[in-house]
Amino acid sequence: MAMSNQNLFAALRGAFPRDLDAAAIETDSGLVYSWRDLERATAMLANLLQSLEIPAGSRVAAHTEKSVEALVLYLATLRAGFVYLPLNTAYQAAELDYFIGNAEPAVVVCASKNFPWISKLAFQKGVAHVFTLDDDRTGSLLERASHFSDQHEPAVKAADDLAAILYTSGTTGRSKGAMLSHGNLLSNARVLKDHWDWQPGDVLIHALPIFHVHGLFVASHGALLNGSKMLWLSKFDPKAVVERLPRASVFMGVPTLYVRLLQEAGLTREACAHMRLFISGSAPLLIETFRDWQTRTGHTILERYGMSETIMLTSNPCRAEDGDRIGGTVGPALPGVGVRVVDDAGTALPVGEIGNVQVRGPNVFGGYWRMPEKTAEEFTADGWFKTGDVGRFGADGHGYLTIVGRSKDLIITGGYNVYPAEIEGYLNDMAGVAESAVIGVPHPDFGEAVVAVIVPKAGAALDAEALVAALKSRIANFKVPKRAFVVSDLPRNAMGKVQKNLLRDTHQALFTG
Repeated sequence: MAMSNQNLFAALRGAFPRDLDAAAIETDSGLVYSWRDLERATAMLANLLQSLEIPAGSRVAAHTEKSVEALVLYLATLRAGFVYLPLNTAYQAAELDYFIGNAEPAVVVCASKNFPWISKLAFQKGVAHVFTLDDDRTGSLLERASHFSDQHEPAVKAADDLAAILYTSGTTGRSKGAMLSHGNLLSNARVLKDHWDWQPGDVLIHALPIFHVHGLFVASHGALLNGSKMLWLSKFDPKAVVERLPRASVFMGVPTLYVRLLQEAGLTREACAHMRLFISGSAPLLIETFRDWQTRTGHTILERYGMSETIMLTSNPCRAEDGDRIGGTVGPALPGVGVRVVDDAGTALPVGEIGNVQVRGPNVFGGYWRMPEKTAEEFTADGWFKTGDVGRFGADGHGYLTIVGRSKDLIITGGYNVYPAEIEGYLNDMAGVAESAVIGVPHPDFGEAVVAVIVPKAGAALDAEALVAALKSRIANFKVPKRAFVVSDLPRNAMGKVQKNLLRDTHQALFTG
């Protein structure tokens, strides 16, 4: 019996609407791509990739600006049966040197302006093919693809065949390449289609980068698997998003985007009247942003939780009958996904107690590229993946997960465990505080000392000592920061996550000279 094709592209293609001439993607530069355009363009690029006669399972690395053509390259890579490797455009020479050396792609695609140095680096590492792709539909990749047929039969793939490698932002040690299969990606996309109640006629505002799980998989797969039109922004622009809200129904963003949207006068209940769903992820959403959004728009943001290694794991409910969306939580586990909270010995903890979050399910990756020891370390003997996140299940009977931080951010001071998120919660509630980050730095007596870095709201003057004094009446003394600093902003990565490693580096010698 012939096996059915588990190629993710085949499933996405199967969901295209019957009318292939309908608009699939509208860009911010006024271009409209039909579903037929996507069908033909992915076929031509897939034919080009297959003509290179590269080995089965070859990696195709993309270090390109966001464009519809860059999305088409991803889809064509799946279609041709190769493995897609998205690279953050912020990565510089030393980082690319590592990724190309580690992943050994057969093909590298980059912006023309970077071709001189990237091609040199790639050829030195033995890459046979380097193409250019720019965000204005130019470059050698499209030029070459234009000579190929627009008919192509998707490569036959099994569910556990590799579809993509995503390098995790290595805050400790080298970045690791998370290997995601066609089955990982497709199972998660199907669960989310149902769980987030995607409707016929839904329109997605796509304002996220596409080198990361959130924009490339969660957002793009969501729209494609539902045959939904995307309103495509090459980069996030709050005014452009607000302008498009009346023509859209779904928006996905990171917390920083919601904060910036709240600064737009045009963000009103009327502007959001046609919207069905606002989703936030990739970093924790402040409860204040959650409440301000409700007040301003009448909508409750749906927070969810996922990782590069697992795609989406948990989500607040979408349908009212499934329960409330609770700010500060990431909801219960998605259907088919297992989530447990355990102590350091691996024993399950009772509801309400903080511990290590471990997960399993069809969405969980197969391991780290060429790192068998690291992979073995990150899975338990009974097959659960150790996320490295610390969290607890809600004690109020709803069973929603709350993430309180990363285990590596845990501060051990004088033998006591301090979870930064708890102290940040108290600080963020204080008058004049926009946000805060709490870190641990070396201390000669306590091992580590608690340090707070605080950003004031516009126009507010904060006194660091007064904030610390106010904390003393609210939390145990061992949790109170030994020092606090007021700064204009916190360092963040491209997905809006605060880079605590940089803050730790800055204050490393505070108590040790």
